[in-house]
Amino acid sequence: MIRERFSLAGKTALVTGASRGIGRAIAIGFAEHGADVVLASRKRDALEAVAREIEATGGRARVIPVHMGQDDSIAALARELEGTAIDVLVNNAATNPVMAGVLDLDVAAWRKVFEVNVTGPFLLSQAIGRGMVARGSGSIVNVASNGGLRSSPGLSAYGASKAAIIHLTLTLARELGPRGVRANAIAPGLIETRMAKALLDNEPGYKAYVSNNPLRRHGQPEEIAGAALFLASDAGSYTNGEVLVVDGGATI
Repeated sequence: MIRERFSLAGKTALVTGASRGIGRAIAIGFAEHGADVVLASRKRDALEAVAREIEATGGRARVIPVHMGQDDSIAALARELEGTAIDVLVNNAATNPVMAGVLDLDVAAWRKVFEVNVTGPFLLSQAIGRGMVARGSGSIVNVASNGGLRSSPGLSAYGASKAAIIHLTLTLARELGPRGVRANAIAPGLIETRMAKALLDNEPGYKAYVSNNPLRRHGQPEEIAGAALFLASDAGSYTNGEVLVVDGGATI
């Protein structure tokens, strides 16, 4: 049955940036479909709150704090997961600390964005991907952005980092696919999260966005979680190296 292909029963998923927004929605959605979920982000208290939500409905969650911009923190996460078979990795954690034109962007801000948005997922994909390859199965889902597919003034670092994640996804798919591991990306548009608050609260900018979006609205985190479930589960078992754009048609 098709419905059964969306099940994650018996699988363990690691979701970064799981304390809020898209990561939280993905983690809860995976748990609802039977997965044991490892919740990772910087703040333990926020992760534990999500874990309680999952456990209240009969799911199982484990909390491991990590800073995706620090190599040693990622290595510590990988060590703590030694002996745990991770079937699904969702690289969702990201940052966008500054809006500035290319000529005004501080190089320190550029580096921070790339450390969290690109280097962190690269290192974690290496660490978790090795175990997936050894078992001959697994799914890596990278949360990119439609900003990685088109330019946006003032968002050069963020857009370039998301373009890099898309390319990393394609390379992972090409290299790991023959070894049983799929890799795909989701490219959300404007989603109601804390990171997007500046645009959501900017009335002229928001009206311009909505007027150019065929659905005439922004998205919700749960709408990205549905895409992640498809890519993580056997429902997407023949989907590899794809970039699933979920933005209401904003890029068409």
